[in-house]
Amino acid sequence: MTLVPPPFDPELADALELVAGRMPTSFPADVLPAIRQGMEAQTPTAEQLSCGGVFDVEDRTVPGPEGEPDISLLICRPTASAGPRPVIYHIHGGGMILGNNRGGMDVALEWAKELLAVVVSVEYRLAPEYPYPAPVEDVYAGLLWTAEHAQVIGGDPARIVVAGPSAGGGLTAALTLLLRDRKGPQVIGQVLMCPMLDDRNDTPSALQMVGVGVWDRATNEAGWTALLGEQRGGPDVPASAAPARAADLSGLPPAFIDVGSAETFRDEAVAYASRIWQAGGTAELHVWPGGFHGYDVLAPYAVLSQTTRAARVQWLRRLLGE
Repeated sequence: MTLVPPPFDPELADALELVAGRMPTSFPADVLPAIRQGMEAQTPTAEQLSCGGVFDVEDRTVPGPEGEPDISLLICRPTASAGPRPVIYHIHGGGMILGNNRGGMDVALEWAKELLAVVVSVEYRLAPEYPYPAPVEDVYAGLLWTAEHAQVIGGDPARIVVAGPSAGGGLTAALTLLLRDRKGPQVIGQVLMCPMLDDRNDTPSALQMVGVGVWDRATNEAGWTALLGEQRGGPDVPASAAPARAADLSGLPPAFIDVGSAETFRDEAVAYASRIWQAGGTAELHVWPGGFHGYDVLAPYAVLSQTTRAARVQWLRRLLGE
């Protein structure tokens, strides 16, 4: 039986027509470097990240995982802050194969302006050149440095929130699982925006979105295969690669999870929130009607995008007591 995709929000549908043709739909190894280079050219400069002097911007190299290369952290500190401020540890999206630590910073800096927070955005190695566990281990190493040096960068080590969209949302979820299991530094919350959680790629929403919208089932399979190779979809994929595989979701920090109703990741995000509740945890779940993958970034002025972005700030404000 063919599954009919849910309708897009009318305002977002108009925006999707404008952006869809510019989005890559396949990632052959021979063209992936060119796609990355094209995206790199669009990332914001340090001057743009400063938001007119609101933030001091610094690129800092810190130790990577044991025996592996150092990693780069992008640190944006509010120039007007006094005393230790909350820290947003940001993990960029890109399907495990694209992006850098300047990608998606408009969302994180929007939060930081509202909350006078420090943003630390981590650069992680990308698949397929660096398959699992390289990306998540880089993310873990960056969080260790951030927690240990929070006060040095004007942050409060007791108020670190980890956050990311898409692949960054999946890595955020994986990071909290590793922090729990390795008894690492405690973070007080996790923000999973349209998170990439399940390598099996077989939910009804994944099947509905074949050839529809942004990041459909085929592109999702390409991203997971780059990360996991032949292991993708098999019985032995660990939770630190695909958090939906975790047998136990207890003991995690409070989660904010949001996703569009018209996107591949809808059902895995809903299932993840449900399993957090079933394990006795705390999660706030939003399924935004008619939202496609990444709509709030690709169409930021749409009413639904504005509503979505406001809900995240409100949750962070409650969590941080700001």
